[in-house]
Amino acid sequence: MEIKSEMKEDFYEILGVSKGATAAEIKKAYRKKALKYHPDKNPGDAKAEEMFKKAAEAYEVLSNPDKKARYDQFGHAAFDGGGFGGGGMNMEDIFSQFGDIFGSAFGGGFGGFGGFGGGTRRVKGSNLRIRVKLSLEEIANGVEKKVKVKRKKQAPGVSYTVCGTCNGNGQVTRITNTILGRMQTATTCNTCKGSGQVIDKKPADADEFGLLISEETVLVKIPAGVEEGMQLKVGGKGNDAPGDGVPGDLLVAIETIEHPTLKREGDNLHYDLYISLSEAVLGTSKEIDAVTGKVRIKLEAGIQSGKILRLRGKGISSINGYGSGDLLVHVNVWTPKELNKEQREFFERMQEDENFEPRPEKSDKSFFEKVKDMFS
Repeated sequence: MEIKSEMKEDFYEILGVSKGATAAEIKKAYRKKALKYHPDKNPGDAKAEEMFKKAAEAYEVLSNPDKKARYDQFGHAAFDGGGFGGGGMNMEDIFSQFGDIFGSAFGGGFGGFGGFGGGTRRVKGSNLRIRVKLSLEEIANGVEKKVKVKRKKQAPGVSYTVCGTCNGNGQVTRITNTILGRMQTATTCNTCKGSGQVIDKKPADADEFGLLISEETVLVKIPAGVEEGMQLKVGGKGNDAPGDGVPGDLLVAIETIEHPTLKREGDNLHYDLYISLSEAVLGTSKEIDAVTGKVRIKLEAGIQSGKILRLRGKGISSINGYGSGDLLVHVNVWTPKELNKEQREFFERMQEDENFEPRPEKSDKSFFEKVKDMFS
């Protein structure tokens, strides 16, 4: 699998709509683009075909409320390897998923790809889905994972022949007389299930489609900054399709392992540091956790409980390539609950000492101001 890092065109710009466009406006814009660049209108034009695919990829994301929200937040990074995977989309994907949008604009040939260019429909194998658990350190730095996948592959020695029912088209066309005149409809061939081919010879242990389950180790490259619920795609590592069909994809859902001391919020990390009262009074240095390893920080004498120290660039790398977040260290002064006689006598004397009376300065921000700074 390859996670693409090159700059990609904005989906909204591809369709020529604004971010505030309605679902109906997005659909209308896609239909206009697809009709303009449809291969039947531009035979042999590779550039038009590429534009046709880009428009379909953009619509696949922007027409889905959940995917659109993820795209608006994370950009293309949210679908690196997800959706159609940017450039991995083929004509079968487009026509099978969006054929209803075009209606009869091309004589009914849109619906099943069988009419496109007079060629044979190529069936795509089914996708496989797995989950991969990642530590916070792996998310911060990016990682390569080797996963074992059981996928269906064409059995050795299997052979196929052209389906006699649909003559290899994968679809059966029927003409029906209606009150509105003669109507032509195309449906998936029941004999070959749309592949245009039927099994000629197959091993005894293969299934009805000539496929065998085989375990394979797949390398998944995971970029830094991924989040829980994101989905990557390894193209062509799903189940094989019968005959000369194209294999499906392996969809990898990201799960995160909770870190014992660090909490993630976007690209920032939070760390709760507890110090003693004497350490707060006298000052100290502490070693704390970071995703890059241990980090030592200095605490000045007289530091107040609730103070937030910001270590810039010590957070998570942005998946969009916009730098890294920060590590926010929350200082908590631990008040002892039990004192011995000598300690109690000391603090009783200090109750009358003006040096121990709270005198917050203007520079000492309130709790609400600190929260506001955290999100600024």
